[in-house]
Amino acid sequence: MSLSTGSPPTPRSWRRNPSVLLAVILTAQMMVVLDATIVNVALPHMQRSLHFSATSLSWVLNAYVLTFGGLLLLGARSGDLLGRRRTFLAGITLFATSSLAGGFATAGWMLLAARALQGVGGALAAPAALALLTTAFPEGSERVRAIGLFTTVSAAGGATGLVAGGLLTEWASWRWVMFVNVPIGLAVVVTGALVLTETERRRGRFDLAGALTSTAGMTGLVLGLVEAGSSGWSSPMTVGPLVGGALLIGAFVRIESSAPEPVLPLRVLADRTRAAANMARGLGYAGMYGMVFFLTQFLQDVQGHSALVTGIGFLPTPTSVFLSSQITAKVLVNRLPAKVLMLAGSALSGLGLLLATQFHAGTSYPQILASLILIGWGMGTSFVSLTTAALVGVDPADAGAASGLINVTQQLGAALGLAVLVTVFDSVVPAASRLSAGVATKVGPVVHGMDITFAAAAGLCLIAVAIVALLVRTPAPATDFDVDAADPRELEALTA
Repeated sequence: MSLSTGSPPTPRSWRRNPSVLLAVILTAQMMVVLDATIVNVALPHMQRSLHFSATSLSWVLNAYVLTFGGLLLLGARSGDLLGRRRTFLAGITLFATSSLAGGFATAGWMLLAARALQGVGGALAAPAALALLTTAFPEGSERVRAIGLFTTVSAAGGATGLVAGGLLTEWASWRWVMFVNVPIGLAVVVTGALVLTETERRRGRFDLAGALTSTAGMTGLVLGLVEAGSSGWSSPMTVGPLVGGALLIGAFVRIESSAPEPVLPLRVLADRTRAAANMARGLGYAGMYGMVFFLTQFLQDVQGHSALVTGIGFLPTPTSVFLSSQITAKVLVNRLPAKVLMLAGSALSGLGLLLATQFHAGTSYPQILASLILIGWGMGTSFVSLTTAALVGVDPADAGAASGLINVTQQLGAALGLAVLVTVFDSVVPAASRLSAGVATKVGPVVHGMDITFAAAAGLCLIAVAIVALLVRTPAPATDFDVDAADPRELEALTA
């Protein structure tokens, strides 16, 4: 099977053309990855249009991240039990439908509900997409080329989302960052229904209780943390969600310890290095996710830049992540111990966030650029070795769960981290001075609050450094990873 044919396909043969199948998978992956960043630049416009408070605005991001990350393992399991073609098409349909609903939202809760459903659709579609790709292309050069394109699209999705979000918001409306998914999703569903073949269904059970308690528990913790900054730690709106979230997480652990087919076998976390690598990765994402959330508002609401300029201004971060990860994977892993790369990368990201604590209303872009590059370069450097450490020594039966856990900790770490940073910001900035309807009523206190928040984000990276230093044993080299022999969900972790 090849990625291209020597002559144009006939009307009957195009359905069997592997290039068409690959285009469907790559388009779906681009849409899901892009949606994690495309709304960032539009946040101030969403705030003005739907009257979000400074605190509730973070839920535009977290509603997607929590459901996407919390249900990824269940989504992968759904593909195994129900068939990956069926799961993929259902996920993309839900994703596109909820995007349409979000674009027509007239109240904040409507947009948040749509974002949560987008996350559910993404959690169903993303694991199935790569599994379908590895099923369609046999082991060897064809699969490697296909996975290479898949990885490139995954890496480019974040950067594309920032620019696309700026363009759509600036030239049309913030609503188009939602509407844009509808024609793309429709094309993927129609074409996919014609060219994708169903995979063999496995016998087994859904661990629905485990998936729901973990997702609901994390949502409760995030809600409690966000409310703490605005309502206080003793408020029922803070205490209730925090206690409820903790109880649900405890229930999740108990369910997983006795479930016949748990969504996350607890033995995966028994290895100290594996657990530490996942924690450090989650903390790294927490710092970067918070930086993007607050810096988006800083560039537009404090410095007065347009949505398009803001989107373009963020490009150095995903570009740095991509370049540094490539250099690390191809050169540095063979020359430096993996633990050194983890420590150096996490420290670089922390340094970039510390530099951001010096931002003020008149800060020049070169200073912002230096911070963005340091953060991105540090993440790309550390994540290659952290990913390897999170997978090394895993029993083959647990490979899917271990690799899926990497994505889960990445997404949920971002959600929890953003909740913590929103709480920090609300705690140091008087309510009368916060961003209201996208306008900074008093720039000085807002900028000071952002500087403190960036310092807290740097602290998260320093915690990651400490965790790696104390708990990680040097793992096997990253080059030991066998692409052809890998479980599709294991590859999904490496391409996220």
